[in-house]
Amino acid sequence: MSPILHTIVTTVGGILAGLALAGALLWRQHHALEAARHDATHDEITGLPNRRLLLTRLRAALNHHGSFGLVLLDLDRFKTVNDTFGHDTGNVLLAQVGRLLAGLDAPVEVAARLSGDEFALLVRGDRDDVAAAAQAAWSSIGGAPLRLTDGNTIEVGASVGYTLLRLGISPRQVLAEADQAMYQAKRLGLGVWGHSPFTGAPDYGRSRDRHHQH
Repeated sequence: MSPILHTIVTTVGGILAGLALAGALLWRQHHALEAARHDATHDEITGLPNRRLLLTRLRAALNHHGSFGLVLLDLDRFKTVNDTFGHDTGNVLLAQVGRLLAGLDAPVEVAARLSGDEFALLVRGDRDDVAAAAQAAWSSIGGAPLRLTDGNTIEVGASVGYTLLRLGISPRQVLAEADQAMYQAKRLGLGVWGHSPFTGAPDYGRSRDRHHQH
């Protein structure tokens, strides 16, 4: 091979190697950015959307002309599970509940974990659709014992509240109404309770502070 041809081949080879390296670096950077974005909007234990992403979708739904509702639920006696079996078992339980909620059919558009043992569903549809989704969530959690990592099973229940999105209502109000309905379901032992806008304003003071952040 002549010196000139050798120089050309070497130069082209170097350029191609440089392009391949640059492409690999760009792919890694893109992958890392996508992973960071996912981690910022999804819950580590369940893999579900987190509170931040739910609020984003909730605001979008409030600005949409369609009908939507919000369902909130928390697990009954979850603290007892943590205290008795440990936090690792509690996390396994949360992950299983997350899978159950993620598997709910339409019109559930988003299943999210807010914090602790509290989950939320953003549902597209009228009051009957939202009530049906709330009932389906309650039934799926309490329908059968959940299996733990040690092979044992545990029975859990949930308290579920729901409300409808309406013109002029804020995300804070939506969360407070659903939270109040969930509290009523737990207090009355009824499993599921729907907020009625005709029964007066919800008790915002009882609702937890994390709902008021937006």
